Amino acid sequence: MIGFRVRAISRRVDAVWFDKFRALPVANISDVMSRLTAGGAGIHAYYTGPRMVGPAITVKTRPGDNLMVHKALDIAEPGDIVVVDAGGDLTNAIIGELMVAHAAQRGLGGIVIFGAIRDSEELSEGSFPVFASGVTHLGPYKDGPGEVNVPIAINGMVVEPGDLICGDADGVLAVAHDDVPAIYEAALKKHEAETRQMENIHAGRNDRRWVDATLTRLGCEIEDGVPMTTAPAGA
Repeated sequence: MIGFRVRAISRRVDAVWFDKFRALPVANISDVMSRLTAGGAGIHAYYTGPRMVGPAITVKTRPGDNLMVHKALDIAEPGDIVVVDAGGDLTNAIIGELMVAHAAQRGLGGIVIFGAIRDSEELSEGSFPVFASGVTHLGPYKDGPGEVNVPIAINGMVVEPGDLICGDADGVLAVAHDDVPAIYEAALKKHEAETRQMENIHAGRNDRRWVDATLTRLGCEIEDGVPMTTAPAGA
């Protein structure tokens, strides 16, 4: 029945990619995805620990109801990340420390809630990855309806079951299953380029002439007397 069903997951991103993506900042991955794919500025990390990377188990639920989230936690495999579209509503919490403890005990990779959580202090002090839109002390209902392992969207970010989910202090994004190899290669190059740039900044070799070049190209008026950026020594 559409609107109240649990589907089997047909594919997951191969685990060989997890450590590769875990070494990359989410910002670098986002940059090479044209800055168009993100869970939105309202999705925040509520944990203390390493980057979250793993395949998505998706849940679409009625705002304020977590029945189908419980089912997803029970069928997810170790390393899976349960991603919940709860409509972004902050009235009732979808999860708290008990559900997170259950997820951690089962070896899951994290939980993303487009909606609210509670027990935020305890979760924020823990190492299990939790991302959410906000916090409330009001608890959830357990009546349904909802769907597990169907396509969902979080602030316009489409997530298919088995897609790669990445999260750190900057937020969450999803990489489509078939795009993972190409996105990784591009993000790795971006990260390596930024690493070199940081080394140049610390060494006083960062070339800033591109700023004036861009202003000139765009037709910006620069008054006489405003200094132009010169090349640093060694550039």
